[in-house]
Amino acid sequence: MPDVLSAPLVVEFPFTRSLGPVQSAFLTGLRERTVLGVRADDGTVLVPPVEYDPVTANELGDLVELAPTGTVTTWAWNPSPRRDQPLDTPFAWVLVRLDGAGTSLLHVLDASGPDAVRTGMRVRIRWAANRTGAITDIACFEPYESEPGPAEPATHTGEFADPVTGIVAPARLDYVHTPGRAQSAYIKALEERRTVGERCPSCRKVYVPPRGACPTCGVATAEQVEVGPRGTVTTFCIVNIKAKNLDIEVPYVYAHIALDGADLALHGRIAGIPYDQVRMGLRVEPVWSEGARHVDHYRPTGEPDADYDTYKELV
Repeated sequence: MPDVLSAPLVVEFPFTRSLGPVQSAFLTGLRERTVLGVRADDGTVLVPPVEYDPVTANELGDLVELAPTGTVTTWAWNPSPRRDQPLDTPFAWVLVRLDGAGTSLLHVLDASGPDAVRTGMRVRIRWAANRTGAITDIACFEPYESEPGPAEPATHTGEFADPVTGIVAPARLDYVHTPGRAQSAYIKALEERRTVGERCPSCRKVYVPPRGACPTCGVATAEQVEVGPRGTVTTFCIVNIKAKNLDIEVPYVYAHIALDGADLALHGRIAGIPYDQVRMGLRVEPVWSEGARHVDHYRPTGEPDADYDTYKELV
């Protein structure tokens, strides 16, 4: 059996979203050291606020201001903070029901250790020194001995100068990926500028990249089959938004390509042809970058377009 590969992998992208009136007021309020909730149809104050009642689905907009103090309803200790977590020292994840709220807010508690945390303890907000209109404007919660604040929060208009109307939330996932026997063999073949798949012993279809089992029949696959290198564009899209840290000018074309001999289309970028001339049935071949372990892009071969009936099952 060939050695199975393993490597760290990071999936990261910025998620940009616009805000409606309720979320805009909530995040702008945090920037101004004000916590807002919204009153649901049954009178419950929801924090963080939502724009639609979770029970009736009615639109909500009755905003109220809450105290910066509350009670821990449940918690879990984090002894080893990870990258970009709110605190770089051990802390507790907590659900805090702010005074006057009917729901709990998830955040972190700065405490000396797990023995210093308990359900029912009183806490207050520690505001960040620099606030931009994000949940991180609450730096953390901290222990605070006090009596509960007013049970009936005051009405708030939700109006602030220079409201926050959109946010960018970075998403990142760090993990170690082990591709397994079949995909390890596929990756190693790419080092030799070959593309290999595996044939199902039952339906005889060849899958690229191989999965180690047939997704249709559910039986294990082991027979390696070299496919390509040429193939056919089955479908494609034109990318008009430039990705961060990707040195490719837009617009460009990303396509599904059925390599000759394969029964599954794989992804690849199409170059060497104007983006508005790429079409279904276009015959293409791989272009390898010097020293690269994968195909950089595919370019037209100059052959006549493939007949639709030859690839229609792969669209």
